[in-house]
Amino acid sequence: MNVTCPYCHRPAKLVTGVDIYPHRPDLVRNLFWRCAPCGAYCGCHQKHPQFSPAGTTPLGRLANAELRREKRRAHEAFDPLWKSGEMPRTEAYQWLADQIGVSVVNCHIGMLDVDGCKAVVAAVKGLQRKAA
Repeated sequence: MNVTCPYCHRPAKLVTGVDIYPHRPDLVRNLFWRCAPCGAYCGCHQKHPQFSPAGTTPLGRLANAELRREKRRAHEAFDPLWKSGEMPRTEAYQWLADQIGVSVVNCHIGMLDVDGCKAVVAAVKGLQRKAA
């Protein structure tokens, strides 16, 4: 598998959690794609028959510090909608896809750019204002 950095267009390398999170013993066995020159990285799906048997399929796009921050914010805003039971998960993702103008198949925070993540936060805030 070849993963290319979206920032510098260099090939990313497969590394372990030791390289990304040396202070997290719980992540040392996990695999990540990393572009060392940019500092961009993303995790991999763990071994699972639905994904790569080697566990090397990226969870999303490589992300620099800014994008990782915005992804966290997007998840913090969006995930409570379905984790709280307010909406079933599939319904929440369909709603989000409609709000941000992507197909539900492509509606994954891991695949969004900074603007897409900000759109997630804005959509959820809009929903909260309507409910208030």
